[in-house]
Amino acid sequence: MGYNIAIDGPAGAGKSTIARLVAKEKGFIYVDTGAMYRALAVYFLDRGIAPEDTCKIAEVCKSAHVSIQYENDVQQVYLNGVNVTGRIREEEVGNMASKSSSIPEVRAQLFKLQRDLAKECDVVMDGRDIGTNILPDANVKIYLTASVETRAKRRYLELEEKGETCNLEEIKKDIEDRDYRDMNRKIAPLKKAEDAVVVDSSDMTIEQVVEKIISLCK
Repeated sequence: MGYNIAIDGPAGAGKSTIARLVAKEKGFIYVDTGAMYRALAVYFLDRGIAPEDTCKIAEVCKSAHVSIQYENDVQQVYLNGVNVTGRIREEEVGNMASKSSSIPEVRAQLFKLQRDLAKECDVVMDGRDIGTNILPDANVKIYLTASVETRAKRRYLELEEKGETCNLEEIKKDIEDRDYRDMNRKIAPLKKAEDAVVVDSSDMTIEQVVEKIISLCK
């Protein structure tokens, strides 16, 4: 079995950035589970399916195949052979992913791929239920969080840099809503694993967070 590092936490906590840097530092494979769910969300949106239409989502997700590849050390996400990397960070896609990820058929579609990869390789995997559900026997478990205000400001600056019009209060409300959905869904809700180490990045630099996680690896 590979050496596994599981990083869980709420939206906007910086999981993807931190996981990617830890994987690079350790020479591990970074498995962006959020990107995989977002790719499925792209599939649903392109078919005009509403987030509330759980029956339709459960039906069509079986026709979607998501894979992660690395090209020139950069992660690329493919949906049925088409590169959708440039679309998965769109706000609409994130909201669909947050809602559709609680559907059993959606989770089952990606579960086996994620766990098999962790058995075969040294990986850093981030998401909402990695330490509690996907990789319960991970060597290192991290619960990465930050205040709602900090996460909203980070997202605001990110969108502003892209030239997109945004409202800080609306982003904050969206984050609060997503936190509630993720923490209260019936299947694999977001929560800290009992043996996870909490890392609050509100007042930490990216480098400090990476250093902290690396120090926990044996």
